[in-house]
Amino acid sequence: MRHYLLQRAGLGVLVLWAAFSLSFVLLQVLPGDAVLIKFQNPDLGLSPQQIAEMRQAYGADSPLWQQYLHTLLAMLRGDFGYSVQAGVPVSELLSSNLPGTLRLALCGFTLATLLAFVLAALSRLPALRGVRNLVQSLPALFISVPTFWLGIALIQFFSFQLRWIPVINPSPWQGLILPIMTVAVPISAPLAQILLRSIDEVSTRPFVAVVRAKGAGENYVLWRHILRNAMLPVLTVAGLLLGELIAGALITETVFGLGGLGQLTQQAVNNQDVAVLQAVVMIAALGFVVINLLVDLLMPLFDPRIQLTGGAV
Repeated sequence: MRHYLLQRAGLGVLVLWAAFSLSFVLLQVLPGDAVLIKFQNPDLGLSPQQIAEMRQAYGADSPLWQQYLHTLLAMLRGDFGYSVQAGVPVSELLSSNLPGTLRLALCGFTLATLLAFVLAALSRLPALRGVRNLVQSLPALFISVPTFWLGIALIQFFSFQLRWIPVINPSPWQGLILPIMTVAVPISAPLAQILLRSIDEVSTRPFVAVVRAKGAGENYVLWRHILRNAMLPVLTVAGLLLGELIAGALITETVFGLGGLGQLTQQAVNNQDVAVLQAVVMIAALGFVVINLLVDLLMPLFDPRIQLTGGAV
């Protein structure tokens, strides 16, 4: 286990370094300059010399290799630099925006997982064989619905038509209900599709026939044997989807006016705030690495046949 964890941690470090290097290069080749965007404004009345001093203070006129090393070493110390537009450390922006995105992503992912399992269970229950095709077609419908349209439709239905959830001055948790639903529905679709296919594949295995031959009921076979063995591919995809949720909440946060990494990223892109964008990329990459490591460690719990030996699963 120790050897496996060290190997995975080493691979995670390489992934983070590659993400940092690639994002640094791509952000540097973007046209424009965040310092000039903010300070080259006639209303500020700054002279060219003062603007040059600001560029020097932010390190924007240093050679690229010096900027690369300085940024890399600073991030290793937990220092993400300063936001040119906000004029505050990037870590302050992350600390105020990251919790909202994590809350939305984790709650949305939990609801999506529950919805996927409900759809899979309904499609397999003997009492609902008549509507099995209808239930199995729902994931395809969910994945085809645009996120922005779904968010607007939920607001129209639950807030304006039914008046269940207020639009103006909702409580913190009331304001999260519709965004969580907006996030959960599209994410539940691939989970449900993979789970349904995995259940169909596991149902044809010999051990399931043996359990049925011993007189076990269909519900017992489904919950005790089929679902447990169908979890492995779902667990792998679930880790990727959770990382995607943390990294890409822009549309949902924009539709509902929520503060988070999505809104922070949008503002940073508009202002070409490279330090903020670099920090967001690294937070997203770190989320992917940690989540996939946790998935690898959880797999043996669902399938005892998987052993962590020789540094491999």
